[in-house]
Amino acid sequence: MAAPSMGGVSLPRGNGQTVRLPRGASLTDLAEKIGAQPAALVTALFHLGEMVTATQSVNDETLQLLGAEIDWDIQVVSPEDEDRELLETFDLTFGDEEGDEEDWSSRPPVVTVMGHVDHGKTKLLDALRHTNVVSREAGGITQHIGAYQIVTELEHNERPVTFIDTPGHESFTAMRARGAKVTDIVVLVVAADDGVMPQTVEALNHAQAAEVPIVVAVNKIDKEGANPAKIRQQLTEYGLVAEEYGGDTMFVDVSATTRQGLDELLTAILLTADASLDLRANTEQDPQGVVIEGKLDKGRGPVATVLVQRGTLRQGDSIVAGDAYGRVRSLLDEHGNKLKEALPSRPVQVVGLTSVPRAGDTFLVVEEDRVARQIADRRQARIRNAQNASMRKRISLEDLDAALKENRQLNLIIKGDNSGTVEALEEALMKIEVSDDISLRVIHRGVGGITKSDIDLALADDVIVLGFNVRAEGQATELANREGVDVRYYTVIYQAIDEIEAALKGMLKPEYEEVQLGTAEVREVFRVPKIGNVAGSLVRSGTIVRNSKARLLRDGAVVADNLTVESLRRFKDDATEVREGYECGIGLGSFNDIKIDDVIQTFEMREIPRA
Repeated sequence: MAAPSMGGVSLPRGNGQTVRLPRGASLTDLAEKIGAQPAALVTALFHLGEMVTATQSVNDETLQLLGAEIDWDIQVVSPEDEDRELLETFDLTFGDEEGDEEDWSSRPPVVTVMGHVDHGKTKLLDALRHTNVVSREAGGITQHIGAYQIVTELEHNERPVTFIDTPGHESFTAMRARGAKVTDIVVLVVAADDGVMPQTVEALNHAQAAEVPIVVAVNKIDKEGANPAKIRQQLTEYGLVAEEYGGDTMFVDVSATTRQGLDELLTAILLTADASLDLRANTEQDPQGVVIEGKLDKGRGPVATVLVQRGTLRQGDSIVAGDAYGRVRSLLDEHGNKLKEALPSRPVQVVGLTSVPRAGDTFLVVEEDRVARQIADRRQARIRNAQNASMRKRISLEDLDAALKENRQLNLIIKGDNSGTVEALEEALMKIEVSDDISLRVIHRGVGGITKSDIDLALADDVIVLGFNVRAEGQATELANREGVDVRYYTVIYQAIDEIEAALKGMLKPEYEEVQLGTAEVREVFRVPKIGNVAGSLVRSGTIVRNSKARLLRDGAVVADNLTVESLRRFKDDATEVREGYECGIGLGSFNDIKIDDVIQTFEMREIPRA
């Protein structure tokens, strides 16, 4: 039933009916669902104080505001539900185990290492797998997620264990959370000489939210001042009670430097897995899993590190990972060795994708390349719409005029060596809060070196380009230098955050405070031809400075403000300033309403430095 809406616009009333829309949908999308004219919806939103075009991505709040007005229950579909519905259109599902019992077999536990920065997570993994990852990390801080599988022995049986090393810096919260979602067991690393720190608690919260068993590795027990008992006591406050205290959490004292306790840690992981988890997977199901990391390799193109969760991934499979797709050209283990297949819980590098997927994207194998491309294209459109909606700043009619006059926005392009780092850097930058009238916008992000097209985009939109572990080369460098594009390079993420925050503060309007310079009491008023009245005064406090701002007070009330000390004399001589206790003649320009016993206050406006 059509009913008149605001401004005489006729819109179909929903009478409470539900309409489902993907995140970032436009008014045209909504119009198709409810049988309305897009122009009518644009007009309706205009009368609600929102200015949106018919094809522009609209955020969730605006859609629901419009729905309430026209009596439709608009439900914005979550990315997970939308992806599930997308796969159902191709008769595919993700995450559902199926198949006969004989197709199931045991799989290795997937272990995520978490903890505070500089507590030795990567050094611990380094000792476990006899490699040296720390030396390649800027500042000794892990800048992205890595996945590795090692083989240990328990009761004379060889047992593989998959480790995921998550970044330790606080800005990588999202990546650590994502690690917890793909893991079976969390190893919480706490330095015995440092204790429980904020990021330790943060990592613990992620693990508990994922409802996975936790093994605590008390690291650096070889250092002076190490107190493992204190760590056990501190963690009881967070619900982790050691077995020796009557709890059910295994604590292992280790030293990554001396290799003490490493075998005991592996044993604790396997015992926890056997006691708490039923680690089995269907090896015959269509392969599915999660992207742990993605990067652009110069020789091999887009490379994704994936964790197979079920099924068996083989060379030649048609794969779709997030909004990337392709045919698996080769499978590589963490050492670069070629594999024929990857079983559940096996981290493996996939070569052959058309683009670099994001860390945390799901992957699945489909029967045809055509289906993979269609799924990837739809996911790409969905991600683009959602990003456009989230970047759109709401402008009401009341502040439209101010927004047109004042548009202070810092535009960024972010390029990095892998997708997880780019995503984490973007998220950390978007959390910077400086002022309501300053905005930060990432207009492009990507994996790989800074290209000429990036510089061209920066020229068009007046953008700062951030390169994280990547550089501009060849034509891109020449163009950036010639056109003066600001390209900044970083290897440690918090340096980037600090510099961008400083840049945002530099865009703020300066704030000033009034600083009083001096006061003078009027003792006599002299009439000077061609100048006007001059106040013969005694400086009571501070200093009277020529050309400073002034105000005139009479009986404690302000008679005139925004005056200027245009002339200042000591007897017959001009003066620049006159100090407390001295007499002087003060001329306030064309202002002549000066009387005996008036008080002249002088001041200046000083800029307040930003904190």
